[in-house]
Amino acid sequence: MKQTSVEAVVDALNGANVRYLVVGGLAVVAHGHVRFTADLDLILDLREPNLRRAMTALGSLGYKPRAPVLIEHFADAETRAGWVRDKGLTVFSLYSDLHPATEVDVFVDDPLGFDDAYLRAVRLEVAPGIEATFVALDDLIRLKRAAGRAEDLLDIERLEAIRGDRPDD
Repeated sequence: MKQTSVEAVVDALNGANVRYLVVGGLAVVAHGHVRFTADLDLILDLREPNLRRAMTALGSLGYKPRAPVLIEHFADAETRAGWVRDKGLTVFSLYSDLHPATEVDVFVDDPLGFDDAYLRAVRLEVAPGIEATFVALDDLIRLKRAAGRAEDLLDIERLEAIRGDRPDD
């Protein structure tokens, strides 16, 4: 049976021993609010060996940067810092002709404190035998609150309802 793009990406990252967190819309779905999402948002452990393994794994699936740079450049901290400083980049977008339905967006900076967030993460199956590492619910809400877009605010409302929060009186 052919893997979906998300399954293929997760399987490749797991196979390369990449430390990652699934965030964004797919994490919202994993935490119980079903909604459409077309991309896979990831936070990676930004240590260079991990990033090299991640970019190699994604490259093996045909993923390449939307920007006119080499995929390997993402592993270089100084290059990423320049993208943030000079271009205001927050995510590194990748696409694949082999997986056209699923873009991958990787955070350029660590918005959570990766090591602690990784310890709080939940591991859930995305397919039989393929487990992904999803950001914990509280961390997801923090990320959504920081982004502050209309869709993020709706996600927060739904996620807090799932968590059992009650609105302030």
